[in-house]
Amino acid sequence: MPSDSEQRAAVLVLAAGSSQRLGRPKQLLPYRSGVLLDAALDTAREAGVAQIVVALGGAGDEVRARVDLTGCDLADNPAYGTGCSSSIAAALPRLAPDIAVLVLMLGDQPGVAAETVRRLLAGRGDAALSVCRYDDGIGHPFAFGRAMFGELADMHGDKAVWKLLDRHVADVVEVRVPGPIPWDVDTEEDYQRVLAATGKPERPA
Repeated sequence: MPSDSEQRAAVLVLAAGSSQRLGRPKQLLPYRSGVLLDAALDTAREAGVAQIVVALGGAGDEVRARVDLTGCDLADNPAYGTGCSSSIAAALPRLAPDIAVLVLMLGDQPGVAAETVRRLLAGRGDAALSVCRYDDGIGHPFAFGRAMFGELADMHGDKAVWKLLDRHVADVVEVRVPGPIPWDVDTEEDYQRVLAATGKPERPA
C-alpha cells in the first residue's frame, strides 16, 4: 500500500510533443515489449502514487489506440506546439482535489525508474520544489508542492519549468539519485542510444 504522502501525490507524464526533430511519433517508438510511452506509464504505476495524468497532443489519437492508458486521467493539449508548459497547464485541472504533490515525468525518458520517483517523494520533505541530483547533474523527474501549482499554471513556452527552478533556486531541494541522468529521446540518435542500453537496437524493416 502507498504511504500517506504517496497517496496525495500525482504523476504527470508529458507525452504531447509533435516529435518534429525525430520525424515520427516518439511516444510510439518500439521499446522493450511495448512502446516508449508504455515504459514511462509502467514507471508511474509502479511508483504507487494516487493519480497518473497523461498530457496528450501530437499523435493523440494514435496513442489512445495503441498505448495502455488504463488507470490514467487524460489531459488533451491542443496548444502542444507552444511548449511543455501548455501541457502542464492543461493537466493541472485534472488533478484530484487532495493532491498535494505533482511529480513531472517525461514520456520520452524510459530510463527513469519507479524507485527514483519514490526516492524523490521520500527525500523532498515538505519542499515546494525538488529535483533529482544525479551523478552528472540535475534531471527529471521534478516534484512540485501545491504551493507551486499557480506558478506552474501561469508558465509559457518551452523550458519554462527550468526557468521556474532558476527563479526559486534558493528553495529547490535536491534529492540524490545514483547514476547518470537518464537519456530522453529527441532525435534518431537518441533513440538508438536508448535502445542500445537495453541491448536491443532497432533493426531496419
